Parts: sequence; C-alpha cells; structure tokens
Amino acid sequence: MHATIRILLYCLLVQTAYAHETTSPSPPPLRTADAYTQPVDGLLADTKALSAFQAGRTLFRQVWTIPGGEDSRFSGLGPLYNRFSCVACHPGNGRGFAPDGPHQSMKAMLVRLSVAVPQHGNLPHPVYGDQLNEFGIPGLAGEGIAQIDYDPVSITFADGEVMTLRRPTLRFSELAYGPLGQIQTSPRIAPAVFGLAVLASISDEDILRQTQRRKPAGIAGRPNRVWDIAQQKTVIGKFGWKANVPNLRQQIASAFHGDLSITSSLFPQENCTPQQAICLSQASQLPELTDQQLDDIQFYLRALAVPPPASPTAQINRGAALFKRAQCIECHTDQLRTSQAIRASSHTPYTDLLLHDMGDGLADHRPDFLANGREWRTPPLWGIGLAKTVHANAGFLHDGRARDLQEAILWHGGEADSARERFMRLNKEDRAALLQFLESL
Repeated sequence: MHATIRILLYCLLVQTAYAHETTSPSPPPLRTADAYTQPVDGLLADTKALSAFQAGRTLFRQVWTIPGGEDSRFSGLGPLYNRFSCVACHPGNGRGFAPDGPHQSMKAMLVRLSVAVPQHGNLPHPVYGDQLNEFGIPGLAGEGIAQIDYDPVSITFADGEVMTLRRPTLRFSELAYGPLGQIQTSPRIAPAVFGLAVLASISDEDILRQTQRRKPAGIAGRPNRVWDIAQQKTVIGKFGWKANVPNLRQQIASAFHGDLSITSSLFPQENCTPQQAICLSQASQLPELTDQQLDDIQFYLRALAVPPPASPTAQINRGAALFKRAQCIECHTDQLRTSQAIRASSHTPYTDLLLHDMGDGLADHRPDFLANGREWRTPPLWGIGLAKTVHANAGFLHDGRARDLQEAILWHGGEADSARERFMRLNKEDRAALLQFLESL
C-alpha cells in the first residue's frame, strides 16, 4: 500500500480512538445484518481513504473467474479451488458455518490436511496438499468432497436441565487421486473479519505479558511462533484458529492461494502438488493478485470497525460478573489493551491471543507450528452477539459444531474445564444472564 494511504489509515484510527475520550460519541450504527461492514469513524469523509476502502470491498465481494475471462482484473480462479469469492466464506463479513449433515456441502468452511513424517514433523499431504479443494476448472476434477456426520452428546446441568450437543465426524468421498491414507485433518469455518487492525496493532511484548499474568491453577497459555514469509523469519502468530499466521497481509494472500487458488507475490506458485499433472499444466506464470489489489483488500479489512456493544442493563451487568466469576475472563481477558487506539476505545477484544489446551473434545490432533493437536488460540468475543444477526446459520468454535453460544461453552475442556463446570453449576437464570452478556458484545 502506498505510504500515504498507510499513514492516513493510522491517523484515522488514532483520531477515532481519541474521539471516544474527548467528544460525545455519535449515535452508534444499529446492531443489524450490516454491523460487520461499517468503516471506522471518519474514513468516509476522506476521498483517498474512501476510494481504497471501496476498492478493497469490491475485491472482497468479487466473484472471481477462471483465466481468460472478460475482465482480467478478476480472473485467475483455480485450477483447484473451494469458493468463487471471499465473501462466500465470510457472509456479511461474519462467521462461516458447518453443514447440518453429510448431504449438505461445506459452503463456508474448509478442511486442512497434513501427514506426520518422522524427523520432519507435520507436512502437507504429498498428493492432496494442505487443504482439500472441492472444485476444479473445466477439464479438471476437484480433489474430492468432505462430509460431516454428527453424533448426539447429552449434557446435564446441575439443576437437571438436559441439553444435546453434536459431535462431528469427518469423512471423504469422490477422491480424485486415490485414498488419503494416514492423514491429519482439521475442518475449520471462516472467522469474522472486522477489528483486524486492532489485533494487528497488539505488540509481541503485550502478548508475551499475557503469559506472565497470574492465573488460576490449570490455566496457562502460550504464543505460537510461525513463519513470516515477507520477513523470512519466525515471529509470534496472531491470526488463524491456531494463531498460525503472523499478520493480516499473509492471512489474506494465504486465503486467496488456498481457497481460490489465486497466486500473489507472497504465494507465487499454484497450489498443485507434483502428482497433479493437469493442475500443473494450468499454472499461471505471473501473480494473479497484484500487490495493489492485496493492498486494497488489506486496507478494507483494517478499516472495518468493531460494532459497538449493546447498552448495558442490570441483566447484562449481572452476566458480566458471572462471566468473571466462572473464570471465562482468564483467557477471554479484557486486559489486552495495548496500543493508544485500543486504550482509548470503549471496546475490548476479549482475547489473550494465546494458545490454550482445550481438551480432547475439541482436539483436531493436527499440529500447526508450535500448536499441538489440542491447542487453539483464544478467539476474540467482541461482536459475537451479532453473529446470528449477520447470518442466521453462523457457527461457533473452529469447526462450527456449536449452533449457539451455550453449546460452545459446553464443549470447552482442558484448561477451560473448571470454567465449564462453573457454568454448568449455575441455575437457569444465571446461565441466561451470562449468555445475555455475551449476546451484548
């Protein structure tokens, strides 16, 4: 991105933060289906910033076509891919969702693939790569289809109420290159994409400070350390379900490469493996996503505002107190306010950006850099109460198995065992208050 645009965005973000301190806040936008699509305050008044925002929004919503299409700006899809656009997995800039059963397709999620190789660690599958691609361009079959079955799991609260969860089981069909063999898999829904500038601004020092914060017994947390392609070095990861991506730019380029098979300066090679001859024969010679387009999408995502929380009520305040009493606040902390913009803002991400052992129930048994098969990054909770408003099918947890926030809590294990047990011992009214607090975020 041009330096002037970067500086402009930074100034706008800081000015917005100061506005929370020095002026009366303007009426917040309604908590509607458009809640995740709003730009930060002040951006619309600047012509250059607005132009970059609109360009990035267009690219994010664009239906990409195979090479040779009428508009070369938006061609490059494939040879193997999962979806036609970014917004297909992030409807309304929000969360993806899991299919309800094996007869529904994965419309807003993907499946990571890898194999454990002695003395080499965790590597992409030698034939299918690190992600299953369901579709192919004309003349090239997709790699296969992933399907999910569910088994019911009954949970009984201390007051006798019974709730049924669903445990997913993954299976594959129509595999184009033969059996998968001994493989590690991880189905993952797409996360919401607002507030990313704030997360990006959190320093490594402040993330490391979270590891030193005193916590109750059984709760720890550690950062992931991942490979930064641009810097060619290992750094602390901030993005992704396992904090497996170092920065927003690499996250964007990686999604274009893995989901749409669109190359860029960060990922210049098609996502074909050596065994996929037809795929390789269709490989592009130049990056299909230009650096300018990558700049525009990055600007757009950085400029998306965090929706304001609902106005507090006695019930919401009671739920917030119960959230702390149950020790949910130990990982979904409200203390990670580090940059000037975050300190001055009335919003908090409710995350420590650390990896935590979440137990066998949520384990995918697939390592990712330092993250083991039971560890997940604490996801931010801000705006989570609007997930179903933005898209009715929005799912929760990494694989979308949880259909609502209460189900998500009940799947917590490992370091969160005690928090889940505290929640289960609450009476029905207190559980409702805690959930209403989450819905208010």
